[in-house]
Amino acid sequence: MTEILWDAALDCVKILPFLFLSYLAVEYTEHRMSQKTKNWIYRAGKAGPVLGGLIGIIPQCGFSAAAAGLFAGGIVTPGTLIAVFLSTSDEMLPIMLSEGLPAMMIVKVLAAKAATGIVVGVLVDLVAEHLLGMKREIPETQEMCEHEHCHCSEQGIFRSALNHTAQITVFLFVISVVLGFGMEYLQERGVAQSFLAVPGLEEAAAALVGMIPNCAASVLITQLYISGFLGSGALFAGLLCGAGTGLLVLFRENQNRRESLILTGVLYVSGVLAGILLGMMHIL
Repeated sequence: MTEILWDAALDCVKILPFLFLSYLAVEYTEHRMSQKTKNWIYRAGKAGPVLGGLIGIIPQCGFSAAAAGLFAGGIVTPGTLIAVFLSTSDEMLPIMLSEGLPAMMIVKVLAAKAATGIVVGVLVDLVAEHLLGMKREIPETQEMCEHEHCHCSEQGIFRSALNHTAQITVFLFVISVVLGFGMEYLQERGVAQSFLAVPGLEEAAAALVGMIPNCAASVLITQLYISGFLGSGALFAGLLCGAGTGLLVLFRENQNRRESLILTGVLYVSGVLAGILLGMMHIL
């Protein structure tokens, strides 16, 4: 037990400086790009899914939540929202950067998430408009709701990066300890091998974890992959479904519950299927 706790603490200390620098870069990018990207999405029209999939990979705190607010307000299409949900990176990017993963691998993950978001988003808009009656019309005047949770403009990027680093370090320590005990338990009983032997089950379970509306979900998925507990297909499934607080905002702000449930189902199914496909392609 002491060894597992010590190893978890040591791992967190080793990546702490890199984690802070990663978040500092992310906060700077968000501070410079946040309002611009919302304005681009606002004016995107039918190109929304393409634009949403591309700018969703730019690390921006709460962007999926902002997109959900815009959708609830009738500003963006369901396909645009799904594209943002699937492509958004949440806490994945800082963790991968701080762990020193190869740059090409990170680029492949981001590109796969963006491509999946664009393809699924375009298909969703086609189906939604012609079959489900979920067409969105941009109103003449519309308040663009903000659903940020980092308050960068109030705290400044240095303090905000420090807060994020402290929060995620705690997450990482807890997750590392749980993983240490969990993997030891599963390896002793051979449960992990049995679990991974069922086709699609790993991706389906990872996608469910990814849909937890909290940044800890993407941290957990990424750490499970780095630790060798998850395959690349499960990594993609979990990260594709990891929309952060976007789902919470969607159900809170959107009055049409059926619509929100359909979009949640689309997010999950597309994340699982894309994860299985990307895993079979062995792009990582």
